[in-house]
Amino acid sequence: MIRKIKHIITRLPLLAVLAGCLTGRAQQNPPVPHINIMFAISDDQSYPHSSAYGQQVFHTPVFDSVAANGLLFTNAFVAAPQCSPSRAAILTGRLIWQLEEAGTHASIFPDKFPVFTDALEKAGYLIGYTGKPWDPGNYLAGGWKRNPVGPEYNARKLTRPPTTGISKTDYVANFKDFLSAKSADQPFFFWFGAQEPHRNYEEGSGAAAGLHPDSVHVPAFLPDQQLVRNDMLDYALEIQWFDTQLGKMLQLLKERGELANTVVVITSDNGMAFPYAKANLQEYGIHVPLAVCGPVVTGKQRKINDLVSLTDLAPTFLDIAQLDHFAGITGKTLMPIFSDTRSGIIDTSRSFILAGRERHSHARPDNLGYPARAIRTQQYLFIKNDKPDRWPLGDPPPAEQRPVTGKTDMKPILEGYEDIDDSPTKSFIIKNKSLFPELFQLGFAKRGSEELYDISKDPDCLHDLSDNPGMKKVRNSLRKQLEQQLTLQGDPRMTGKGDVFDAYPRFGLMRPFDGFKERGKYNPAYLKK
Repeated sequence: MIRKIKHIITRLPLLAVLAGCLTGRAQQNPPVPHINIMFAISDDQSYPHSSAYGQQVFHTPVFDSVAANGLLFTNAFVAAPQCSPSRAAILTGRLIWQLEEAGTHASIFPDKFPVFTDALEKAGYLIGYTGKPWDPGNYLAGGWKRNPVGPEYNARKLTRPPTTGISKTDYVANFKDFLSAKSADQPFFFWFGAQEPHRNYEEGSGAAAGLHPDSVHVPAFLPDQQLVRNDMLDYALEIQWFDTQLGKMLQLLKERGELANTVVVITSDNGMAFPYAKANLQEYGIHVPLAVCGPVVTGKQRKINDLVSLTDLAPTFLDIAQLDHFAGITGKTLMPIFSDTRSGIIDTSRSFILAGRERHSHARPDNLGYPARAIRTQQYLFIKNDKPDRWPLGDPPPAEQRPVTGKTDMKPILEGYEDIDDSPTKSFIIKNKSLFPELFQLGFAKRGSEELYDISKDPDCLHDLSDNPGMKKVRNSLRKQLEQQLTLQGDPRMTGKGDVFDAYPRFGLMRPFDGFKERGKYNPAYLKK
């Protein structure tokens, strides 16, 4: 099994040559008859964890080649630091407080919200996905006949995945099936939703595959310990797997003569599954990689520093297909950036992005969430926590564990803080919180009603400046700007109706906390508040 992984790693430079065949403009004569879109999205990968950003342990030659032949974004952000709300925002071009149930994790996706995939299909595009689409959640309860991403291509399976943490889905074979369903002149949109690097990883797989712990940059909010370094190596190995599978898909396109007229977009849905990252509005929760190349992109090796949101992708994809934007889109098309020739900041009007979160997992009594909103500028990150009395990443474990009986969908509360994915790193910090009290405080403890970070000096968000008298003007200005935007966009948290988010059903695993815990049901206590 490990020998197989080593073989994959040594072959990756060949895939870099393949991706290097991509050009800024399609070099075909006659002109390109249509433009395809290949959208590759990993599951739980933070910026800057691709080698194009300088962290070589995250070996991503395909991502790097796409960036080298087009655009590398340094300031791309998700709308939410959680899988399904982030993916719903990508599909609709809306922010999570504009999406009702779809704005919370593992709930319902109401079909009244239009998605760009439907628009592309109606315009003649063949659409489909392999791996993870909009998920987790219940789209059928929202009125959809199929996943909002489109038709599923997941039938092909690997007989022996290289590690126990890697999905059995044979992404490449499924993409080949998708291409076989396409007519010669039909454009396509394909969503490659890798399950990687979502937890759980096979412990020790990264080191066994030849990745060295000394090459890891451990973010300052995590203990710089051997266990944490090895955990990050396992994470890095799964990112390599995602990159490798994409390279093989691009090779299929090259063989079929479709690569030159395909826009390739590579990103992630939220940050890495470590404490103080995923499910947090801090940098490692919402800041993600993004690289783009293809026939609508001018130039090569352009590094883009504009603040962009993944809600910008929906209007961009509609523009690529020359389709009208449907109502309700909050995102702003990236096409002016694509068609420019410069690096740096292209559009000075992109002065901020917005993000937010509601409930993540069942981590508190009564199935309550942790509502928070954020505004990120080039220099600052301001976070507004609406319920600071709640534990931000879930309650600690109860003093007495109640036995779980008669509930097959109920999961016991072990370590607590259930909004943080179980991992060796999480367990290590909890068990050694007396040795790392400041790091435990960052990742697990209650927070104030406001947080402020100077990202230019503190990209790991270690120092909350919200109580610093010298930052009062900055804090007040950002709060005002955030609240103005939220009010304009009808955020229920700004109109006195925010408790409705705590009423929305959850279709994921439930835990034996006190109060309401009915899977797939609305909490009536919060419906009319």
